[in-house]
Amino acid sequence: MQQKDDTMPEEDLRERAIRRLKKKRDLQGHVIVYVLVNTFIVIIWAMTNSGFFWPIFPIVGWGIGVVMNAWDVYRSDEPEEDEIRREMEALKRR
Repeated sequence: MQQKDDTMPEEDLRERAIRRLKKKRDLQGHVIVYVLVNTFIVIIWAMTNSGFFWPIFPIVGWGIGVVMNAWDVYRSDEPEEDEIRREMEALKRR
């Protein structure tokens, strides 16, 4: 059960929405640059008849960064109530 956003003050909700929209736009830019640069690298590889597909290294390496960026954008910023309760219980047992 996640905290309801309608219990937040309007200004706080607005700030969260703006932050999230900025993250989404940044992710879109990141994905566009990723695709363009890696396409260019693959074209260079194809034109040079290099044999071994060396573009796999920047594609996979940078791809991990894109996935982590997407995870940051689309994961929930707020912990769920059951997570909070479990953590509180763990702290009490210490």
